[in-house]
Amino acid sequence: MSMSSSFPRPGWHYDVFLSFRGEDTRKNFTDHLYTALQKAGILTFRDDDELPKGEEISSHLLKAIKESKISIVVFSKGYASSTWCLDELSEILDCRQTAGQIVLPVFYDIDPSDIRKQNRSFAEAFDRHEERFKEEMEKVQKWRKALEEAGTLSGFDLHSIANGYFFLFPISIADAYNFHSNYIL
Repeated sequence: MSMSSSFPRPGWHYDVFLSFRGEDTRKNFTDHLYTALQKAGILTFRDDDELPKGEEISSHLLKAIKESKISIVVFSKGYASSTWCLDELSEILDCRQTAGQIVLPVFYDIDPSDIRKQNRSFAEAFDRHEERFKEEMEKVQKWRKALEEAGTLSGFDLHSIANGYFFLFPISIADAYNFHSNYIL
């Protein structure tokens, strides 16, 4: 599906914004997902392809989130250790509330309850954030709230997809995108 056939709202520049922890998924899952979305004609923002050199990262990412119809958040074990990822997630959920942006979580090698309850690697990450941001605890609480909310959203749990059918997952994302574009948006 091309951008022109997906009937974007004025101001939408991207069909999909991908939020992910690069160290965890960039060279494997996220790269395959991005490629599948592109092949399906879904205009997708991924930071390593779209950021102009020399431009401030945060403002460009926030603008791309606001200009996207759907955000796909790939939660991985290291996601919460990245303050960039947590800031993106907060903005994504703000856009969900204010602009009706669709948020599709993907749980990559992590249980959704670990995100919602901030267990395991997420608990460890927040121990470090609370130490680092002692004077900015409202920021840490905003991140916690965003993770709690995101952990309650219906998404794609890759634990439930058998290894033999892992290649079908990007097709499921494209189907979900097409459903939302054709019937909801």
